[in-house]
Amino acid sequence: MNATDLTAHTPMMAQYLRLKADFPDTLLFYRMGDFYEMFYGDAERAAALLDITLTARGQSAGQPIPMAGVPFHSVDGYLARLIKLGESVAICEQVGDVATAKGPVERKVVRVVTPGTLTDSELMSDKSESLLLAVHAGARGRVGLAWLAVTQGRVQLAECALDELPAWLERIAPSELLLAQDAAPAFEQRLAGTRAALTHRPAFQFDAALGRRKLLEQLQAASLAAWGADDLPQAHAAAAALLAYAEHTQGRALTHVRALAVERAGELIELPASTRRNLELVQTLRGEDAPTLLSLLDTCLTGMGSRCLRRWLLSPARERAAAQARHQAIAALREGGLAERLRSQLKGTSDVERITARLALGQVRPRELVALRQTLQKQELFTLVGRAPEALLALISGDLAPPAAATQLLQTALLDEPATLLREGGVIAPGLDAELDELRAIAGNCDAFLLELEARERTRTGIANLRVQFNKVHGFYIEVSAGQAAKVPDDYRRRQTLKNAERFITPELKTFEDKALSAQERALAREKWLYEQLLAQLQPHVPQLTRFAGALAALDALCALAERSLTLGWCAPVFVREPCIEIRGGRHPVVEARLQETSGTPFIANDTLLGPKARMQVITGPNMGGKSTYMRQVALIALLASMGSYVPAQSCRLGPLDAIHTRIGAADDLANAQSTFMLEMTEAAQILHTATAQSLVLMDEIGRGTSTFDGLALASGIAAHLHDKVQAFTLFATHYFELTEFPATHHAAFNVHVTAAETTGSGGHDIVFLHELQPGPASRSYGIQVARLAGVPAAVVNHARHALAQLEQGAAAHQAQVDLFAPPPAAAASPEPSAVEAALAAIDPDALSPREALEALYELKRRLDPDKLRA
Repeated sequence: MNATDLTAHTPMMAQYLRLKADFPDTLLFYRMGDFYEMFYGDAERAAALLDITLTARGQSAGQPIPMAGVPFHSVDGYLARLIKLGESVAICEQVGDVATAKGPVERKVVRVVTPGTLTDSELMSDKSESLLLAVHAGARGRVGLAWLAVTQGRVQLAECALDELPAWLERIAPSELLLAQDAAPAFEQRLAGTRAALTHRPAFQFDAALGRRKLLEQLQAASLAAWGADDLPQAHAAAAALLAYAEHTQGRALTHVRALAVERAGELIELPASTRRNLELVQTLRGEDAPTLLSLLDTCLTGMGSRCLRRWLLSPARERAAAQARHQAIAALREGGLAERLRSQLKGTSDVERITARLALGQVRPRELVALRQTLQKQELFTLVGRAPEALLALISGDLAPPAAATQLLQTALLDEPATLLREGGVIAPGLDAELDELRAIAGNCDAFLLELEARERTRTGIANLRVQFNKVHGFYIEVSAGQAAKVPDDYRRRQTLKNAERFITPELKTFEDKALSAQERALAREKWLYEQLLAQLQPHVPQLTRFAGALAALDALCALAERSLTLGWCAPVFVREPCIEIRGGRHPVVEARLQETSGTPFIANDTLLGPKARMQVITGPNMGGKSTYMRQVALIALLASMGSYVPAQSCRLGPLDAIHTRIGAADDLANAQSTFMLEMTEAAQILHTATAQSLVLMDEIGRGTSTFDGLALASGIAAHLHDKVQAFTLFATHYFELTEFPATHHAAFNVHVTAAETTGSGGHDIVFLHELQPGPASRSYGIQVARLAGVPAAVVNHARHALAQLEQGAAAHQAQVDLFAPPPAAAASPEPSAVEAALAAIDPDALSPREALEALYELKRRLDPDKLRA
């Protein structure tokens, strides 16, 4: 709809179109009474997205006005659906006084709800953040990144090379991504794989000098040197757009954003997307939230504790100081049941982090402030933490000191059980404001006042039948019968004359009438003003409340890790300087928990001893024997130790670690035109290019996506490169038994196998998986036995067993690999099969009945005896 010429439109539509012009690509929720309405193109789009009725609202400029709307009291559900679809919504409220407005009441957009700037708890998961990321393509192939969760109050900066950008995007996992409108198509193409909603912003907002000034203003500092952020011009440019957009969506300055962190390549242990997927850290391979490593770890009692634990898991640092401090804190929490006592106090603790952010943004609700007050009053929690001598807990204790002034404000200002919404009234506590108390008394005690006035006036005038009454037309009045009118005092003023009575008003009653008729409206307005004053008085305490929230979150996460270590029988890992991964009695945490939950079966623990002279395990053994579980458990134990958790093992010594790489599983990536084998080789290539001597590499069945000889050759070459060039700690599982000869020529490699036992019963050959790791290569694969356990028909299994016997006898030992792309060889003379051989080849023993088998045997016998054949 053209909004340039508004003179032909109705005043209401002219106002709407002026507001809509500022948000051309955003749905505008325009408040009208009890509904948020949308018009024109917005109405048509919203009706399709939300499956709501599209109607019309009269005409404007001679054209019908398409209209759709949602009730204001259920708007959160509609917003959640739109955000999930990647849409943004501008919320337009009535801000003017309806009673005094001439024409349409004044309206303005108070905030914009977008996928990356959510603050409403109803629109977000308690256990994950909504992240906003700005990306700026700078000079010389450098890319600047700046991101934040609006509810966290911390900006993070980074710079990377252009080809590293996809890995950063995968790890940050933003909900919304900001990009300059003039970004090169080739650069934008690199962002195609992200699942974030893409938002374009004016190019001039990506300005390094502006970003630097904005960061300094947010931090209230004169230099960025203290944060190590001075030398990041591309990240500064991204931060300029990031902060401008966040302020735009919230409709105000981000006063709670007072923290800055810089991430540099090489500071974190690298966990590529394939690693997070294959190890099922936060999602299963099917995309479910459980059972995963995070779902096992997360027994946190607050949402902010769960989010903190998630950050620790997905962003472990290579430098070990933070992880060691957490190990020591867990040890202290395990002593004397301290963790259990703290967890009992943490129950019912509010999400202070999100409440504080909403307080800073002026969006906090009364009941959230009451929940904050209750948390600030948990004195026993703060006392318990203060008694712990451990360094990290002492640091947490320092930030847990609640701001006494804020607690007092909340105590005196709010009712114990306020209304859900401010507009409903019943929020401010009595005694805080005399005017509000008087207005409430008028509204609440109207009948009592009228009865008391009536009794006084009867006594004063001597008129026994005098009545004080009210109606909506004439308001309050004193009614006197016509026969008693002579007794009316001089201060009575006639309001209405009836056939048999007169109605009067007095100055006292008029004063009461003015108060009573507007008392409820004035009380609501007064409460709103007092609530705004309360929020203003709490603003100076936001920085301390933010630190308080961070301390509570860390304490909750540490207590959860301590509880897990006690409940699951985990041990404290030890970090060492020499390169090694030494695990005694290691277990897969998620598989062990599932076994205990479903069957009570104990998990078979295994040792892992890797060091400078033993860097590569060549792992063989049957399918379903536990090779993949063993490999994953080694990676998970290394990751748990690095994040600061205890680990599922009897003991663990871990040397330096810079990355965990995995090549596990078979799947197509058809969306990117990659076959199973192509995807396998792509992931293998990435590992070979990026892994180092301090990396842990998991290679499971590499080369199986192509022909036997090709696959074996590739597996051998990849193993040799990892051993000779990369020298990474490598777990190399394979079914190519030829690779068991690899350690004979590669000094740092050695064979191990998972054991199994074969038994013979009435149903044929069975296999028992022992899941135990032993030195040396496996003797066989047991693939046919696994196929039988999987339910493959007996005829197929028997046929496979016979074919295997022939192959093992060397019948196919000299068969050359067929090249599908080579020209066909010249026909060579081959002897014709004998009649007996032809007859034998045509027989399928598994398909014959006993009688047919006997007849076939006699027939073969006759063919072997020429005399009988002639007869």
